[in-house]
Amino acid sequence: MAHKSIRIIREEHSSLGAMLRSMILMVQRGTGDNPEKFFDVLRAMLFYLDEFPQRLHHTKETELLFPPVAARSTVTREVIAQLEHEHAVGEAKVRELQHLLLAWELLGDSRRAVFEEALKTFVEFYLLHIHLEETVVIPEALKVLDDADWQALDAAFDSHCNPLTGKYPREPLYDRLFTRITMHAPAPIGLGS
Repeated sequence: MAHKSIRIIREEHSSLGAMLRSMILMVQRGTGDNPEKFFDVLRAMLFYLDEFPQRLHHTKETELLFPPVAARSTVTREVIAQLEHEHAVGEAKVRELQHLLLAWELLGDSRRAVFEEALKTFVEFYLLHIHLEETVVIPEALKVLDDADWQALDAAFDSHCNPLTGKYPREPLYDRLFTRITMHAPAPIGLGS
């Protein structure tokens, strides 16, 4: 049975993965002949990572998905504890990246390598985090949760939208952010070069 909440989680994971890969591509290509636009788009992408996953996506996983799965499945408890810890420290990691990006922008290329390494480490951390959710928690949730659990999860995940999945109505509040990222970031997340 396909549960709406699982579909939404996977779509959001996919858009987050695309965002992270686009950031790596942008940094590898460098600032080019328009450093202002380059830094502006990277700042917008980091803001998105702080605003959407940290405040909405992770909160719903931590508060709604993880507790019933952990309560009914001893095999997932350790992984869920790790994922909850990662949710808790994720905001600090994004804020550190924002600071390192500003240092690169204001202090020049002498700060690029530090940002690039921190971004690479963060992307690896985040993609592994997504992988654990999709290969450990979700399969176990499909085994142990009942219809009432799924109804609650489906309603909760349907109550917000991720502006970058393109599958749900966009929030007007995020229109500028969505436009800035998609018009200037490279594929797979945007239309920029």
